Amino acid sequence: MRRENRRIERKDHFKNIMYISGAVLGVLVLAFVITFSIYANNVKKNNSTSMLNTRNVSELVPNKEEEEENTQTASTEMGKTVNEMAEIQNNTNVENQITESETIETDTNTSTSSETTEEVVEETENVEAPIEEEKKELVFEKPVDGEISVAFAKDSLVYSETLQEWITHKGIDIKADKTTIVKAAEAGTVQSIKNDPRYGLTIIVEHEDGYKTVYASLLTSEFVVEGEKVEKGQTLGTVGTSAIFESSDGPHLHFELLKDDEYLDPSIYLK
Repeated sequence: MRRENRRIERKDHFKNIMYISGAVLGVLVLAFVITFSIYANNVKKNNSTSMLNTRNVSELVPNKEEEEENTQTASTEMGKTVNEMAEIQNNTNVENQITESETIETDTNTSTSSETTEEVVEETENVEAPIEEEKKELVFEKPVDGEISVAFAKDSLVYSETLQEWITHKGIDIKADKTTIVKAAEAGTVQSIKNDPRYGLTIIVEHEDGYKTVYASLLTSEFVVEGEKVEKGQTLGTVGTSAIFESSDGPHLHFELLKDDEYLDPSIYLK
């Protein structure tokens, strides 16, 4: 019985040893596989690194042809004589002196121009702007005292007793006794004195800003001459009945006012 038990124990012991040996062998095989994989990867990395190093080394190694050319150039430069080097140094010094003188001259010109500009600006500031004289507004006065018998009718018609028809009337008629003094409505220059076939003896006076005044149906005009400068209120002539187109209206002054040759209503502008 004991022998049998010992035999069984030996078998169990042998099985345990086999199991342990198999496990150890499996671990060794696994370790081998892992070690081999790591080794293979390292070999690949080393190969790639060596290839890179080879390329870098080839790039760092100078080409013989380039080295020869550089050597020849260096030898040529070194072969220059001492006189040539001295001449180059002298030329360099001369160029530097010219550059310095040009720089000094440029600085001088710049400072001079700046001073001139400042002086011009200062003089401009000191010059007073010309004061523009305000134009005096023209104020026309009634050339003769009296009531207006015929009104202005540029865009309408008035009845003419003389012509017995409806006509336009580009001025106003101011009733006044014969020989009543006619005065200048505003300062100006006598442009013309004429006998008009319709309005009789007529004086035209030019004023500033394109204004003109017309004095017609006069009796006399000996107080002024053409081209004479007259003041406001100065005597021009006397009232008469020389206007043929208005002969039936009795003594009066036919008065007209124009601006740039456009007829205006004098009654609006007379003060």
